Amino acid sequence: MTRSGRLPARFQRLPVAARLMLAVALAMSLVLAGAAGLVYWRVEAALDGQLDEDLATYQQSLDRAVGTGAGLPTGPDGSLHQVLAADGRVLRSSDTVRDQLLLTPAEREAVVRGATVRRDIGALLPITDGTLRLRAERVTSDGQTRIVVAAVQRGHRDEALRELLAQLALASGLTLLAASYVGYRTARAALRPVERYRSGAATLANSADGAQDLRLEVPSDRDDEITRLGHTLNRMLDRLAASAAREHQFIADASHELRTPLTLMRAELDVALHRPRTAEELTDTLRSVDTEVRRLITLANALLDLEQLGSGEGIQRAETGLGRLLDDACAPYRTAAERDGRMLTVEHDRATVHVDPRWLEPAIGTLLDNALRHGSGAIRLQAETHDGRLRLSVTDQGPGFPPDFLPYAFDRFSRAEASRTTPGSGLGLALVAAVAASHNGTAHAENTPHGAMVTLDIPC
Repeated sequence: MTRSGRLPARFQRLPVAARLMLAVALAMSLVLAGAAGLVYWRVEAALDGQLDEDLATYQQSLDRAVGTGAGLPTGPDGSLHQVLAADGRVLRSSDTVRDQLLLTPAEREAVVRGATVRRDIGALLPITDGTLRLRAERVTSDGQTRIVVAAVQRGHRDEALRELLAQLALASGLTLLAASYVGYRTARAALRPVERYRSGAATLANSADGAQDLRLEVPSDRDDEITRLGHTLNRMLDRLAASAAREHQFIADASHELRTPLTLMRAELDVALHRPRTAEELTDTLRSVDTEVRRLITLANALLDLEQLGSGEGIQRAETGLGRLLDDACAPYRTAAERDGRMLTVEHDRATVHVDPRWLEPAIGTLLDNALRHGSGAIRLQAETHDGRLRLSVTDQGPGFPPDFLPYAFDRFSRAEASRTTPGSGLGLALVAAVAASHNGTAHAENTPHGAMVTLDIPC
């Protein structure tokens, strides 16, 4: 990797606060450099203008004096003059320069041709003595060509510019340090909640019981980007906690409910293997085992359905005719109702609903199956739509729910009759409630004067 390629990589490895500070420092450096350059340019232009004005005035007075043959005037403090013949001989000169030629041969020839030469002698930095700004023009005196050179000292101008550079450098350096410090402290303060969220998440991740209270402390009186990040993390942690709770619930339910049928199957097989059995006894044992296997399959399917609904990944809404949905759900139970001499009636609107029939049909079937097994008399399935919601209810004419069972009707493995020999897994109404919740709706159970009624209310 080249040197230029290593620098960005090193920069990316720096803490965020340090990177922000460096970015602020770089931006401030550019701003300060631009501002300092503008100030320096304005001051330099003002000083040069004054110096050029003094030099032009002195040049004009020298030109008049040489042209008329009068004595040369005295110029500003530290000013110099030199009068040359066309061939370069020094005719008059200040004592400071005497016979030292201020013009190069090329400059002298240019002036003889009529050009005006301007030039600085000496540099601003490093500091040198005898810095000058000169100007040379051609003058005719008594028919002879003369070269008049006027020069002024640049010492005061250069000293002022050097002092200005030092002050600008000092002020810019202090401003840059202050801006970098403020930028660093501001970045640290802004990122402090992020670090608090990180440390809180790390603590929760390393905690054995962190899943019980996965929450980060987020201020409720602010609504900035960091606060919204905290709320987003809390929503994510809530989903993780809900997922962990579902996983624990699934494991607990499976281990709790699968134990009984497996124990019964083991007992049946142990008895069958204890001594030789007749063909009839073996057939009874196999039928009993088959019943428990069916119960296991039903229970496992119900638990898997509940887990899929709880994860929020099972719902796929589609436009569905309400009449067809109810007819398909009722079809498997009409024969059983007729066999028991019970009437199954369906009432519904002629509407199209936006639901997932793959889940809603078995939920309706569960309610009908419960009404057939636990209720009596006529069964009524009613569905109506109003204000974008579907209200679906199943009513029978049986004894209804025991009053102490209603608060727990939709809990997993809750049964109106506590005996494990009662048909069913205790997951039917739990599955119905899960289907309603996955549609962002609710399920409600109650007793009417004529029997039990379970209602689903979901948006459609």
